[in-house]
This record gives sequence, structure tokens and C-alpha cells, in this order.
Amino acid sequence: MGRTLAVITGASSGLGVVFARKLAADYDLLLVARRKERLEALAAELTAEYGCAADVLAADLTDEKDLAAVANRIAAEQSLALLVNNAGFGARGVFWESDVEVQEQMHRLHVAATVRLSHAALRNLVAKNAGGIVNVASVAAFVRRAGSVSYGATKSWMVTFTEAIHLELKSIQSAVKVQALCPGFTYTEFHDTMKMDRKNIAPGWLWLQPEFVVDASLRALPKGKWLVIPGWRYKAIVALVSMLPARLRLAFEAAGAKRLSGRK
Repeated sequence: MGRTLAVITGASSGLGVVFARKLAADYDLLLVARRKERLEALAAELTAEYGCAADVLAADLTDEKDLAAVANRIAAEQSLALLVNNAGFGARGVFWESDVEVQEQMHRLHVAATVRLSHAALRNLVAKNAGGIVNVASVAAFVRRAGSVSYGATKSWMVTFTEAIHLELKSIQSAVKVQALCPGFTYTEFHDTMKMDRKNIAPGWLWLQPEFVVDASLRALPKGKWLVIPGWRYKAIVALVSMLPARLRLAFEAAGAKRLSGRK
């Protein structure tokens, strides 16, 4: 019996690379990202180590033409079993002072690309009554802060979108699984790209290893857990914030924003 296919976006770095390495033992791979050289190097490494077929597709998912090409590829893959919507980025700055194009790109990548690729994947998977989708969101979906408006908003949307898709799949008793993966601070290139010093972001005990995050996701997916928050500390934070009255929640979020900005 041949291998089934896992498609991973944002596969050139961070959690995308870890997902690829964890899945390569059992799946063939389609690796999607903008940086073709990185994808090709990773594909060669995984093929040599695991014997999987690893194809690459260089694409900018904020570009309509590239997004359509990836969606069409996903729709046509007869062996499709898993889609990991991992591509994403963050940006700092007060919303109205920042470059609006960056804000719009974040919405195109986190929202529009997730819609298009999930739609293509689900039309494929639901017909087979098998497979799954992992949408990589964030604890920021539950804990907002100043200076990160679009990031928190788009990750909140991803969680809500995933929950609603989960409900639709349950309503038809489909075996297809969907998951919103919501890690907290994780050791990847994410904050390096934004030129942020980790020591100024959060204490060391709050940082997660990317392997821990991906393992939590892949353990939970076959069980049908639609929401995964890796680490007991972040589970406790989300549970607490979710129970707070709006006034107290806003005070908690405002205190975090002041700490990050260095203001008192």
C-alpha cells in the first residue's frame, strides 16, 4: 500500500520544518513556502533519511496566482491525507502607524489562504471520509495585546473557523479531523524575523520547544481534538483568561502590553 500525502505550508522554517520531519516517516510530502532553496534542501534530507517522496512548491500564499496554484494542486492530489496550514508571520507596531500593506498581507495569509486551501482539502478529504487539517493558530487567539492587532485578530479567526468546520464535519458524521493548534511562545525564527529579543518578550519557563508543540498536535489529531494548546501553563492561562469578566481580561492584557513595551 502506497504512502498518503501530507501538505505543509510555511515548510521552510520553524514549526513547518518540524512537522515535515515528524511526518516524513509515514507520509509523502508536498512542502510549500516562498524559499525554494530551503525547501529543496529539506526535501533532499527527508528523502534520504526516510525514503519518502518529497516534492516542493515555491509559492507566496499572499499572491492570488500562487495561492490558486497551491489550492488546485491540493484539490487534485488523490493521495491527500493531511494539510498543515502553518504559513504565517507577525509584525510589531501600533495598527494605524504601521504599513497597511503588511496588515493586509497578514490577513491574506492567515485568513484568505486558510480558507482557500482548507476548502480545496476538504472537498478532497470529505469525499474519501478520511484525513485531516491542522490550522496553526496561537495562544494570541485568546490573549490579545496592543501592538499586535492583526496577528491576534487573524489567529482568533482561525480558531473560530476551525471550530465551525469541526461542527460541520460532526454533523455529517465524517471521519475527517480538523484541529486548531495554539502554541504559546516557541523557539523558532518567528521572533528573530521581527528582530525581537526573547529575553524581553517572556521568561524562559514560558518558551516551548517546537518538537513539543508538533508532538502535541500529532498525538491529538487522531483523537479528534479540535483545539490543542500545548503545555499545562498555557492551558491554565487560556482557561483563566476565558473565565475573566471583560473588564479584568482587558486589564490583564493591558498589563502584558506595558511589560512588553517597557512602559510603567
